[in-house]
Amino acid sequence: MGFLRLFKPPKNQQFSYKPRYWDPKKEEAEKLRQRVEELQNGGVDAMKTRISGGFRKGAGGMAAGSYRSARVKRSNTTLFITLICLLALAYLAYTLYFQDLNDWLTSGAGTGVQ
Repeated sequence: MGFLRLFKPPKNQQFSYKPRYWDPKKEEAEKLRQRVEELQNGGVDAMKTRISGGFRKGAGGMAAGSYRSARVKRSNTTLFITLICLLALAYLAYTLYFQDLNDWLTSGAGTGVQ
């Protein structure tokens, strides 16, 4: 039988793709409905559901996106203030400790004219 396969070219692999419709809003609504039912029934499962829901929402009842955006805004503000302070310190050091360099730059010695 292997001899007969020697002269036949191999066939391409084929697959069957059957697209399915997925509605994320419907799925989220179904999860919410199921969670509400578990909370209404009470017991240990209700406690587990309530705790897991608290983890998903984030600390302090703040939405995860707003918490992250607040942290990014705070980080950017800190970075901006640090940059301003460093520039002020550099200018202060330049004017106090590098007076000779300042005089040399303002006198035109850098252009080659004496």
